Amino acid sequence: MTEADNKIVSSQSGAIGTLTFNNPKRHNAVSLDMWRAAALVLDEFAADPGVRVVVLTGAGGKAFVSGADISKFESERASTDAVAVYNAAVERFQQTLSDYPKPTIAHIRGYCIGGGLGIVVSCDLRIANQAARFGIPAAKLGLGYGLVNIQRLMRLVGPQFVNEMLFTARHVDASDALRMGLVNRVLPDSEIGAYVQELAETIAGNAPLTIRAVKGIVRELLRDEKDRDAAACDALVKQCFESEDYKEGRRAFLEKRKPVFTGR
Repeated sequence: MTEADNKIVSSQSGAIGTLTFNNPKRHNAVSLDMWRAAALVLDEFAADPGVRVVVLTGAGGKAFVSGADISKFESERASTDAVAVYNAAVERFQQTLSDYPKPTIAHIRGYCIGGGLGIVVSCDLRIANQAARFGIPAAKLGLGYGLVNIQRLMRLVGPQFVNEMLFTARHVDASDALRMGLVNRVLPDSEIGAYVQELAETIAGNAPLTIRAVKGIVRELLRDEKDRDAAACDALVKQCFESEDYKEGRRAFLEKRKPVFTGR
C-alpha cells in the first residue's frame, strides 16, 4: 500500500463521483504520490459511463488543499531534476482537469493555497464556504510560477488580481474571491454540502452531450482566435441534434415529464 492509497479517496453516489484529498493533519497538503493517485482517479471517473459529474473536495473541513506537502520537499523537490518530476505530476493532474470530458465542481471549505488554487481554477465550477481562503505563496518561498498556471488564473480574475495575489502572496477571503470572479458562489458552511450535492445532481440529470458540447466550445473560445477549431464546435452541436437524447428531450417536454438522458 502506498502513502496515497488512503490520502486520495474516491467514491461514487449515483452519477456523481467524488475525489477527496484526505490529508487533514497537514491541511490536505499534496505529495508526489498523491498527485499521481488523484490523476488515476480522474482517469477512472472519465472512463466510467455511470459517472456524469465529478466533485473535488478536501477532508476535515479546514482546507480544500493547502498546497504541496512541505515535509516532502527534501525528498521530492530538493534538486532540479526532482522538481521537474514533481511539476510534471502536478501539471498532468491539472491539465487532465482542464481537458476533462465531464463537468467538474470544486467544493471548497477553508484553505485553498498554492497547488490547491491550481486545482480549483482547472475545474468548471467553484463553490466555497465563508471560511475559504485563497492564496499563492510563491513569492514567500522563492518558487517560480509558470505560464500555464498564471494563464488559468488570469482567465478567471484578470491580470490586475493575478498581480496582486502573486506580488503580495496574501490570502484572499471568500467575499473578495467572489468579487474577483474566482468562485461562483459563497455559502455558509452549514449549507455548502447540500448546495454542491443539489448542483451536481441537477447537472447529472441534464443531457450529457449538450454539456460536453458546451465544455468543448468554451475550451475553444479560450484559445486565440486563429487557433480555434470552429468545425469541431459545429460537430459537437450537430451530435446533440442527431442524438437520442434530443428526441427524448422533445418527448419529455411535450409529455410534461422529466427527461431521462442516456448520453446517446
